[in-house]
Amino acid sequence: MSKWKFYTSKEIKPEGWLRRQLVIQAKGLSGNLHKIWPDIRDSGWIGGDREGWERVPYWLDGFIPLAYLLEDEELIATAKKYIDAIVSAQDADGWICPCKKEERTKYDTWAIQLICKTLKVYYDCSGDERIPEVIYKVLRNYYDMLKSGESKLFKWAKFRWFETFISLNFLYEKYREDWIKDLAKIIKEQGYDYNLAVDSWKKPSHMWLRKTHIVNIAMMLKSEAVSHELLGEEYTDNAEKLREILDRYNGTAFEGFTGDEVLSGLDPTRGTELCSVVEQMYSYEEIFAHTGDNKWAERLEMLGFNALPATLSEDMWTHQYVQQVNQTACRKTMIMAPFSTNGPFAHTFGLEPNFGCCTANFSQGWPKFALSAFMKNGNTIINSVMLPSVLKDKDVTIRLETDYPFNNKLHYYIDAEKDFDFVIRIPSFAKNLRVNGRAEKTKDYEIAIKAGETQIEVEFETTPFFKKRPNNLFALQMGSLLFSVPVAYEKKMREYTKKGVERKYPYCDYQFIPKTPWNYGYSADDFEITYHKSGDVPFSQNKPPVTVRAKMQQVNWGLKFPYRSICRKTPKSTQAISEVQEIELCPYGCTRVRMTEMPLLYK
Repeated sequence: MSKWKFYTSKEIKPEGWLRRQLVIQAKGLSGNLHKIWPDIRDSGWIGGDREGWERVPYWLDGFIPLAYLLEDEELIATAKKYIDAIVSAQDADGWICPCKKEERTKYDTWAIQLICKTLKVYYDCSGDERIPEVIYKVLRNYYDMLKSGESKLFKWAKFRWFETFISLNFLYEKYREDWIKDLAKIIKEQGYDYNLAVDSWKKPSHMWLRKTHIVNIAMMLKSEAVSHELLGEEYTDNAEKLREILDRYNGTAFEGFTGDEVLSGLDPTRGTELCSVVEQMYSYEEIFAHTGDNKWAERLEMLGFNALPATLSEDMWTHQYVQQVNQTACRKTMIMAPFSTNGPFAHTFGLEPNFGCCTANFSQGWPKFALSAFMKNGNTIINSVMLPSVLKDKDVTIRLETDYPFNNKLHYYIDAEKDFDFVIRIPSFAKNLRVNGRAEKTKDYEIAIKAGETQIEVEFETTPFFKKRPNNLFALQMGSLLFSVPVAYEKKMREYTKKGVERKYPYCDYQFIPKTPWNYGYSADDFEITYHKSGDVPFSQNKPPVTVRAKMQQVNWGLKFPYRSICRKTPKSTQAISEVQEIELCPYGCTRVRMTEMPLLYK
């Protein structure tokens, strides 16, 4: 049984900077893909002639909760239109994917796993009572095909088998039928065991392999958490063992992993695919819900407050395929480097700067993060991620007003018609914790709330510190925020049509050319912190909500041969070549061109 249960978009509503971020997303690509992108607009899922596999389910997986969190009637109607088309096309035997009957055995059933997950999201948001039966028929047909040997898991379905358990767990809870458990066992038996892959993670290869594919791996981390109960297995925290190996050999400063399609080592100029960021976030949300282990929620914050916003343009009309921790420009490279298997435009911003999977899939990041703000277990409610939002749970309303993570002040307004237990997850890095003005130990704050009105004020301090990185480089972190040298840039816009798909303002391609120096190292470890109120664009490079002033000097860093826009992994020299300068650093998530891992020049 899960430690915590998720609330739905009917019960959680975003406020403050979080709502502004979701509104930006709705006005950008996420809320408009069905109007402009043929793979969504003309998809085989709704009777069209374009892609009929993962892209519509990927997009709906984020678009649906976005629509319902914002209570946007136009977006909700669009979601219903797509779901109605998908449901109405379901065959009598339960098959739902858009392919001919004679093609089923060659159809990669990753799409079945994904559409069932998406249908569950729609049910959670809408309460549409058709959906449980639709999922039941899909998975019963899947069971019959796999049990009989008519079909089997191969390609993506084999390496993403655990995704089926999102809908399998839902189905078993509702119907309690033995075939569901039998299907769970078949899927795991036919799926790939990533414990067999760890040796291939330790020395990154330039070969494209599914066992080292960064998105598969990001999804996989939740596999034991979501599957062990239905399989009747003991939970062993295997994700921690695998995550530690991944981090040791492929880790990033924002606690994701490098993966320009495949795992890519420890070089801060290697890319991290956007799909992997949102999938790793979702894995951590699920692991925390199933285990209640705070380390997963804290790691979730690192991804959500840093990696996610950094790889999207501020208006969210464009995105990168891969982001770099040290990203000195976002422009076409002469050839594929510094990436293993991606093209030369992979870290530019656009509609579809490499493969279209990220164009469809990035939408889930912010909405599912928002839905992780509060969770419940019986009569206990936890504020699991301190995001500004309102929870309405039958007889209880909790409003959290905060600018966290940009400052560390939180104000809870609680109106309850019944007694309940309330838990506030306190991050491990919090210092000098005070609740209603009284000093408390740094641990989860638990309080028995009585019926009536209650206010709780929480405040703590965070201190900037240097996070040791490979190659004798360091990243500055404060709380859940990384800080980077923001590099001013010139935007070069390109409108064009490729393979019948138009790139037109505001969803055209952009290259970012640096205008200010980036070749710095730290000259001291004393910092001046300035808090600003988050603005209309919460993750703005020009108006960041918090800044850290640091003493720095330029060094002879150099470019990675033979490229004109990619910095070397490490500087040529750590000998200072300038006087000490005071540089205003801003949160990593606010930057698009930046330096994050840099040397210490004073030791």
